Amino acid sequence: MSLQQTVGSYPLKVSGAALAHRLMMMLVPVWIAGGALVLFEPSPYEVLFLAVFGLALLAGLPISRRTNAYLFVSLLFIPPAFIAILQMKYSTLEKGLIFTTVTVFLLITGYFVANFVAEKPFERMQLIVKAYIFAAVGAALIGTLAYLGLMPGKELFLRYGRAKAFFKDPNVFGPFLILPAAYLVQRVFLGDQRKTLVNLVLVGIIFVGVFVSFSRAAWGHLLLTTFLVFVLNYMLEATGRERIRMVFLAASGFVALIVMLCGLLMIPDVADLFLQRASLVQSYDGGENGRFGRQAWGYALALNNPLGIGPWQFDNMLVTEQPHNTYLKVFLDYGWLGGGCFVWLIIMTVWRGVATLSIANPNRTLMIPAVATFIPLIMEAAIIDIDHWRHFFLVMGIIWGISAGYEKFRGSANARNIP
Repeated sequence: MSLQQTVGSYPLKVSGAALAHRLMMMLVPVWIAGGALVLFEPSPYEVLFLAVFGLALLAGLPISRRTNAYLFVSLLFIPPAFIAILQMKYSTLEKGLIFTTVTVFLLITGYFVANFVAEKPFERMQLIVKAYIFAAVGAALIGTLAYLGLMPGKELFLRYGRAKAFFKDPNVFGPFLILPAAYLVQRVFLGDQRKTLVNLVLVGIIFVGVFVSFSRAAWGHLLLTTFLVFVLNYMLEATGRERIRMVFLAASGFVALIVMLCGLLMIPDVADLFLQRASLVQSYDGGENGRFGRQAWGYALALNNPLGIGPWQFDNMLVTEQPHNTYLKVFLDYGWLGGGCFVWLIIMTVWRGVATLSIANPNRTLMIPAVATFIPLIMEAAIIDIDHWRHFFLVMGIIWGISAGYEKFRGSANARNIP
């Protein structure tokens, strides 16, 4: 099948697959940016992915054999995850089916990203990073302006007095901003020096957005990711002169960040909420039914239920909240085998990322921010439920994709690809 276009007086035939590919490439950045709009479900992210995935099938997107392990573990996950639904006692079968189907859907998005990036790592990462930065800066601005009361309808973008932008929860909004921040920080350190000021401004906007989310996990995530981006680029990529510049920029940026935060903390309401949230242990963390107490009980529950108990069950039993620990939750929701597959996929992703970083290559600069984001993210998973975070699967897919297409680099072997 082909479509015929006319360029001047010359007819040009375009195959259906080529047209589907062009449309896919146009839609992917819109889909990525749609990850910042999740006030309702299905969100634009889900709807746009269905269109992107359909176009990818029509275009014949190549499947890298190096992503087969991801596919195998995902397929192995599906049967026990759906069997666990049959163990449910406290909610409807429909609710359980929807929850588990969403998990499978998100696994598919990660697998798509892996193969999409693997085909042309630098070009595809440029597309993804630019769209993600656009979405993150926009979300951070909306969240910050709403928090400061500088935009109409601010209540829509706040929850519990904390910024959430177009997300349902500030604890998801904050971590969503980390990956684009990591790529921007890398641009500041090693990118085009003529664009340093612009990149610094964008980093500042995102940093403030994370701050006004008042998510302790997001604060720690941002600090650790920024530190890892600095260390990995310093050790693996920077020349002697660049290292001096990196140290100067890091010191200057730290001072600027402190000044910016001091300015915000001069606002009484900001200072009060900061002191409340800065406490390592909140009132809901301690006690038998607190965050940590219910997790201890949850592990015993998981050990006694090899098939799992199904989604939405834990908060109907001894306590009224979810466990807020992904590694416990996946064993409860999907059973021993399903939970084991989920955790094994995380372990394989870390291995692929770290192993790739050990090999000098122009595409290593693509991998550094992704690994620097993913490692704190899976640490964060021990204190919050991330198994339905869209950007978690996106980062995982990026790491698999860069690793799978690592040898496909643009320019000479001594080049450095910074998206």
